[in-house]
Amino acid sequence: MGLEPGYARLAREGDLADRIERARSLAASCRICPRACGVDRTAGERGYCGAGAAPTVYSHMSHPGEEPPITGNRGSGTIFFSYCTMSCVYCQNYRFSQLHEGRDRSTDELAEMMIELAARGCHNVNLVSPTHFLLPILEALAVAAGRGPAVPLVWNTSGYESPETLSVLDGVVDVYLADLRYTDPTAAERYSDAPDYVGVAREALLEMNRQVGVLETDAAGVAVRGLIVRHLVLPDGRSGTPEALRFIAERLGPDTRVGLMAQYYPAYRATEYPEIARGISRSEWDRARAALTEAGLTHGWVQDYRGGDVSPIAGSKLEADLPPGGDSTAGGSPGSGDGG
Repeated sequence: MGLEPGYARLAREGDLADRIERARSLAASCRICPRACGVDRTAGERGYCGAGAAPTVYSHMSHPGEEPPITGNRGSGTIFFSYCTMSCVYCQNYRFSQLHEGRDRSTDELAEMMIELAARGCHNVNLVSPTHFLLPILEALAVAAGRGPAVPLVWNTSGYESPETLSVLDGVVDVYLADLRYTDPTAAERYSDAPDYVGVAREALLEMNRQVGVLETDAAGVAVRGLIVRHLVLPDGRSGTPEALRFIAERLGPDTRVGLMAQYYPAYRATEYPEIARGISRSEWDRARAALTEAGLTHGWVQDYRGGDVSPIAGSKLEADLPPGGDSTAGGSPGSGDGG
């Protein structure tokens, strides 16, 4: 028998109800994300993110393009939520994160999506940009627990998380799939309207690492627990790649699993910002890859220059993390974490 997912254990032990009440308190005077708008989300009031009380879902699917230990050979059971706590001008998922396409769902409907994805054989339930729907997600997990296969829960996040929310999630989330986007507060403010992002995300990553630690996989190389940190390389050095990778190595540890992403392109409003109104150059990508070596990070995956297939970092010891069959690439981009 594999490792029991955290939410399933909390539900079985009767502790998930306490997490729901703590989330309800955060939502009633909204402090779910670092913006701390103070609106009553339980009454449908809308703050910075624009989301109401009901979870708004754009789509749910078996996703084949995450990092190999998330995708495995049966796909990641991905739920894409609408709205977002950030306002990234280059967001590749802008249709639902910024333009709010999607459909409001009930808690029971969200639970059925989770159950369906697990029943399809997906290796996990992967929640993309979930933070602003913390309360209904926990309520849905309480409904879904014990109904169908119990699979790990992946919290697929921008990294812009409050300590209070992470405290609620402690023991609920099995795998954090988190971004580290910037090292310069000016860039974070200009491109994501989040001048406090750098400090917030670093503290959030430290807490995620404390909760789940280094990535653990099962005998098939599929993630059951742990942290993966993604870093999207932006043009003109705007993502601060060398400093970001040094932070990961020095503060989270050199064994941290890293996904280095080349998939940036000027989506949404990026063309309004001349310095990021293009894809990254080959030399920029080569420098980013060299920064991995300089930081001493050899555990993880890199995209090819065009943002397609992923392969282990050169010298990686992660062959066991690849899908059965030992293929060194996984089709598609390494993530639904869109950089926005």
